[in-house]
Amino acid sequence: MTFTKLKLEVQDTVARIWLDQPEARNAFDDIVIAELTQAFTDAGAQPQVKAIVLGANGPAFCAGANLNWMRRMADYTRDENIADAGKLATMLRTIAECPKPTIARVQGDVYAGGMGLVAACDMAVSVDTAWYCLSEVKIGLVPATISPYVLRAMGTRASQRYFLTAERFTAAEAHRIGFVHEVVASADALDAKVDELVKALTSASPAAVRACKQLIADVDGREIDDALVAKTVESIADIRASDEGREGVQAFLQKRKPSWLGR
Repeated sequence: MTFTKLKLEVQDTVARIWLDQPEARNAFDDIVIAELTQAFTDAGAQPQVKAIVLGANGPAFCAGANLNWMRRMADYTRDENIADAGKLATMLRTIAECPKPTIARVQGDVYAGGMGLVAACDMAVSVDTAWYCLSEVKIGLVPATISPYVLRAMGTRASQRYFLTAERFTAAEAHRIGFVHEVVASADALDAKVDELVKALTSASPAAVRACKQLIADVDGREIDDALVAKTVESIADIRASDEGREGVQAFLQKRKPSWLGR
């Protein structure tokens, strides 16, 4: 697929996806949604890729929905709205369920649907000057499609405030409520922190990282009952018996690098 509104760069073990409409504050429309879905699918399928970074060019990370797209949606029927929202939901799920670990590199403001992009990533690093806002209720809408990911990222209590009030909040507040993992003071520090996370991810066993992502999805929010305990027992047994599991333990015991790091 040829991308027209974003860039996909793959260098060695890292894929970088860049929202690339700075003049539109990287607001998305149906084209961006389709391209992001494809970019994460493509990057996630490349065997050499061990981490994916989602970034943006320009002063804003993502301002939510593009105004021209919103004008078109204003005349949609309910069925057309369902089909349209379904594509956004597919994009977010593609990011959230990507087999490779994902990092949101937030260099500027994040509004509305942009909050879903950040929340769908496994990790988020933000500059301290970025502002965040779930602005939907101000225009008579609700953050429905992004809600599973935003709720998971910031929790119910914080969501009850920011979904309902549409207040802007700072990067420091986003960090306090758990929406972002790190806040830094400059663009240089942003790249340094992202690179630090990338280094940690790319030094880990690719199979174990994939299994950890699935483990979180399987365990989060579930009651600790016999079925869940059995699932976790099976998970550790499977990874111990896997090629990378055996190799990792042997490398640790023999005090050498595991094979996925090279000799």
